[in-house]
Amino acid sequence: MIPAFNSALSGMQAFGTKIESNANNIANVSSEGFKKTRVTLSSQAPQGVKASVETVDKPGMIRLEETSEGTEAVELSNVDLAEELPESQLNVRFYQANMKTVEAADEMMESLLNIKG
Repeated sequence: MIPAFNSALSGMQAFGTKIESNANNIANVSSEGFKKTRVTLSSQAPQGVKASVETVDKPGMIRLEETSEGTEAVELSNVDLAEELPESQLNVRFYQANMKTVEAADEMMESLLNIKG
């Protein structure tokens, strides 16, 4: 049952990282020149998940602004809310699924200890 705890806790940590990335991206959707981050997950030995955070260098939209010196091109954020919002909801659900695994493993451990006691 300890491997169940380890893998579920690792999953919770990884999806927590993804949730933080989504929240940061959404918070900076209106920040000029902001580059969003993406989190990729990979398996980690012996069991578990590793989260790697990378910045997406894709340019944002360009908007022309009038300044005292004339017209300037300003790069906007490259965050797409239509992508971030559904992904953040999925990541919350995946986090909750790992939390349920921890709860189930805890209940099994408690039952086992009650049988032995």
